[in-house]
Amino acid sequence: MVRDFKMRFRRLHSICSRSLQNEPATHLRAELPHRKSPKISGGKPPAKAEKVSSSDIVQWNRTITQHMRQGECDSALRLFNSMPAKSCVSWNAMISGYLSNGRLDLAQQLFDEMPQRDLVSWNIMLSGYIKSTNFGAAKMLFDQMPVKDVVSWNALLSGYAQNGYIADAKRIFDMMPVKNEISWNGLLATYVQNGRIEEARKLFESKDNWPLVSWNCLLGGYLKKRLLAEARVLFDRMPVKDQVSWNTIISCYAQNDNLEEARKLFDESPIRDVFTWTSMLSGYVQNGLVDEARRIFDEMPEKNEISWNAMIAGYVQSKRMDLAREFFDAMPCKNVSSWNTMITGYAQNGDIMSARSLFHCMPCRDCISWAAIIAGYAQSGNSEEALRMFVEMKRDGGRINRSAFTCALSTCANIAAFELGKQIHGLLVKAGYHTGCYVGNALLAMYCKCGSIDEPYDVFEEIEEKDAVSWNTMIVGYARHGFGKQALQLFKSMKEVGFKPDDVTMVGVLSACGHTGLIDKGMEYFYSMDRDYGITANPRHYTCMIDLLGRAGRLNDAQNLMKDMPCEPDAATWGALLGASRIHGNTELGEKAAEMIFSLEPWNAGMYVLLSNLYAASGRWRDVSKMRLKMRDTGVRKMPGYSWVELQNQIHLFSVGDTMHPDSKRIYAFLEELELLMKQEGYVSATKLVLHDVDEEEKAHMLKYHSEKLAVAFAILNVPSGRPIRVMKNLRVCGDCHTAIKIISKIVGRLIIIRDNNRFHHFSGGVCTCGDYWRHEKLFIEATAQQRGNSFLVVWCVRSVISSLMLVERRCAEIYGSSSLHLSIQQQQQQQPSVIPQVRSVEGRMYAALPLPWKGRETVSDRPLAKEDGRSTDSK
Repeated sequence: MVRDFKMRFRRLHSICSRSLQNEPATHLRAELPHRKSPKISGGKPPAKAEKVSSSDIVQWNRTITQHMRQGECDSALRLFNSMPAKSCVSWNAMISGYLSNGRLDLAQQLFDEMPQRDLVSWNIMLSGYIKSTNFGAAKMLFDQMPVKDVVSWNALLSGYAQNGYIADAKRIFDMMPVKNEISWNGLLATYVQNGRIEEARKLFESKDNWPLVSWNCLLGGYLKKRLLAEARVLFDRMPVKDQVSWNTIISCYAQNDNLEEARKLFDESPIRDVFTWTSMLSGYVQNGLVDEARRIFDEMPEKNEISWNAMIAGYVQSKRMDLAREFFDAMPCKNVSSWNTMITGYAQNGDIMSARSLFHCMPCRDCISWAAIIAGYAQSGNSEEALRMFVEMKRDGGRINRSAFTCALSTCANIAAFELGKQIHGLLVKAGYHTGCYVGNALLAMYCKCGSIDEPYDVFEEIEEKDAVSWNTMIVGYARHGFGKQALQLFKSMKEVGFKPDDVTMVGVLSACGHTGLIDKGMEYFYSMDRDYGITANPRHYTCMIDLLGRAGRLNDAQNLMKDMPCEPDAATWGALLGASRIHGNTELGEKAAEMIFSLEPWNAGMYVLLSNLYAASGRWRDVSKMRLKMRDTGVRKMPGYSWVELQNQIHLFSVGDTMHPDSKRIYAFLEELELLMKQEGYVSATKLVLHDVDEEEKAHMLKYHSEKLAVAFAILNVPSGRPIRVMKNLRVCGDCHTAIKIISKIVGRLIIIRDNNRFHHFSGGVCTCGDYWRHEKLFIEATAQQRGNSFLVVWCVRSVISSLMLVERRCAEIYGSSSLHLSIQQQQQQQPSVIPQVRSVEGRMYAALPLPWKGRETVSDRPLAKEDGRSTDSK
């Protein structure tokens, strides 16, 4: 019904043909009739001025119309200009033709030149403005019309309705002096199309004698809203039912899991066409009953593309790709939807090669085809190829849909391709998608994961209709970047505008409390979850709370909370307790937690290193050797550390002591200069972080060329002044590098943003937004080492606290695919707590030095239990 409604209004562009209804229309090329004057053929007017009959003008008008239908605007204009006499129909044919060919400017010019206009002329021009969505000009023209008929009113009503201006459409409807069937059906279809089903029902009840197409329209609206009971009442009230009515009600039951009633109606249907059969088939497929759907398919007397595609989709959904391929190959009439379904199926099942093969064999592609293959590459971990396909899609000239944009943005976030992400943002703005919730959320996540926190707030403000994902992404982003107070302020704003927090929101909130040390506030939020928001605490919430309590030294409270958990603690929860044990020196509790993690995640190389260093801290060197042997026997290997910088759409990768980069000499020379300036600022290498039995000078040398320092130096030399420096790292940034980069940010006057596997660090003016997260831990370790008096530093080494922010990120990935207080850097500096006096603060986490007699500078791969010159593996 809606399609019929649209078609009827589109005919306004060729309404001039209604004036020719009584004229023969069998000629494709008009010829003048036989006259006493010389015969003129091919629709060409007489060369000399003479009396022209109305039949001549009619034939020329018909030729003009035919030229316009074939896109031959110039030929139509030549004929029009050569006509010795013209009627209003001639002018109308030209104007309508220009509008049909998208030449609104020429149509407007000709309309202005008309010596005399009739009502059809005004209606054609009005329809042209509406088709081009120029509603301002349409309304102005409408107001200028000397006479308006119901067609004029319906044209304006249709324009507002089809473009979603429901209030304006209703206002025009109420102002209409005369309404016809098209007027009533137009407003009814507008309500149904825009989900205003209650308003549609009220309009329907306000009038009697609706045509059958209107009954079917409202019935379809109930189907869209899954209002099964209302649909059945309306169906039973219908005075006359056609095949569309039966197909709609059958689909309504089939799509709402009531296959028994759907089958009953199917059997009662007086006429079963291919759509009736397909409705039942799709119902079985939607409910996962693919075998029953196959029986329906085999019984069908006639099959169309939808029937075949439904069966293919059913097999794809049930992961039976062999049968899906069998149907696809046997399908006699493949369309682009068939190809897209197969590509999506292969991609979702990890068979990216088959998906790619089909993609390249497609006779024609649409935006869904490109989005499917881009998503396939992204899901298979081939981020670079996914982005390459996105660029190729743009070069191909096809329309980029929201799915393709979202997938490309998510891929940029995964590999921290910030510059490309910004370029995609520009394309989004041009396409008009940036204010939409679906794409806007992906844009928020991209900026947050790429180390930018100001841009996502601007994007957040531009999203017209924010959902829970929008708020959660910003809250988690602020928390992960170290702006805990802003995260809590945004949480407050979220509640004020009426959004109800979900479990992801509360994980972000508790994480923010942990990062700002708000223990009482965190406890209040935790115990209010069920009471105020109906959220049952899950292991992630418990992990956040145990981390919060443990860091505050309330280990007994943390253990009691673990005992009260409704489920068994997972590795992340034990990791939080382990971190707390490390900070406060509870050896027995720390070793117990470490052993539990090792039993839960035996594949994690970090756990082996963790336990080995725990044994070293206790002087259990025999156990240390056993742990190294176990790592070797089980084939567990540690991941080397590396850092990378994106510059001019290229990734520059650095490892410890890297000399392979083309700018290595320049980078190393610059680091030497920086070191002199850093020492003037009080920098001292944290040689105690080096876990090798070498002299102090060698330890300092080993710390100097960590990957993050190389990456930062390269970025300072190459990133233009005034722009932030962004460095990504696959492991936690080490303590010595953390101290060094703080001082470097002060010396060079640059904002340096480091993303490690745990969080973001924003260095500016010698201060980091993390608030020197390891400070209490360092002081305890130094005191412990001094008490032990060993010949080399023996310190606690435990697995780093599992970041609750990483849990939020993981949870968002599982579920979604994933006024605010801005504090300046100066305000952040003012809030930094002062370092406790009389105890020298060593930046970074401390690890046990293994008693291995290494001499010289081995490569990272040769060191069995250390990463980046002696740092312990920091498992994710």
